[in-house]
Amino acid sequence: MKLRLEGRVALVLGGGGGLGRAVSLGLAAEGVAVAVAGRSPERVTETVTAIEDVGGRAVPSVWDLRDVEGGEAAVGAVEQTLGQIDILVNITGGPPPGPVTGFAPTTWRESFDAMVLPVIAITNRIAPGMVERGWGRIITCTSSGVVAPIGGLGLSNALRQSLVGWSKTLATELAPSGVTCNVVVPGRIDTGRVAFLDRAKAERTGTTVEQVAARSRAEIPLGRYGRTEEFANVVTFLASEAASYVTGASVRVDGGLIASV
Repeated sequence: MKLRLEGRVALVLGGGGGLGRAVSLGLAAEGVAVAVAGRSPERVTETVTAIEDVGGRAVPSVWDLRDVEGGEAAVGAVEQTLGQIDILVNITGGPPPGPVTGFAPTTWRESFDAMVLPVIAITNRIAPGMVERGWGRIITCTSSGVVAPIGGLGLSNALRQSLVGWSKTLATELAPSGVTCNVVVPGRIDTGRVAFLDRAKAERTGTTVEQVAARSRAEIPLGRYGRTEEFANVVTFLASEAASYVTGASVRVDGGLIASV
């Protein structure tokens, strides 16, 4: 299958993290010029270097997603360097774990400002150009908690669900212009975030990290955590011309973990 992505330009939010780095590398391998966005200069640079080491083209874009005005400027800089953005991949960090009743309103606000508002703001900035050109891909990463809420992740379950409703609505609005909008739902992918959650659960339950991970793997029909490149492969397909008739979807990459139909 030919993905026909050569010459496209992508902005990957969270490109310095495990999922974002894998997505950036996956897109670059298909000939996409990638702007790697994140707040850690070191991690962003590591991703850019990894792409350049295999002959790809990438530029760093360092800013804190909570800084909406800074994001506007960062997108403008990317466009000046690489050209108009054809593919937007929205990946944000997760909020602190805990029961849904256990957080103050200020924590809800801070988490919304870090996870939801930046995605909407950056998309609002980039989508009009996609519409004008008649082609674009907007792909948003959420969590398996949007399908089957995860115990101890109350903030994440609630706030990521809002991005699903937003993306589905956006898909309907932009479909006539040739722009697709999809959600990718990762299960237990082997990233630093999942390792952090395993440690937090071990502390809450008085067990070891190894025991927590073993129980998690036992719940996954494929019997293991996913690899970041497996997640990236799905995102790359959704970004491609081959997926031109896929929009408004929520695609699971979870090894069969989610039990619902």
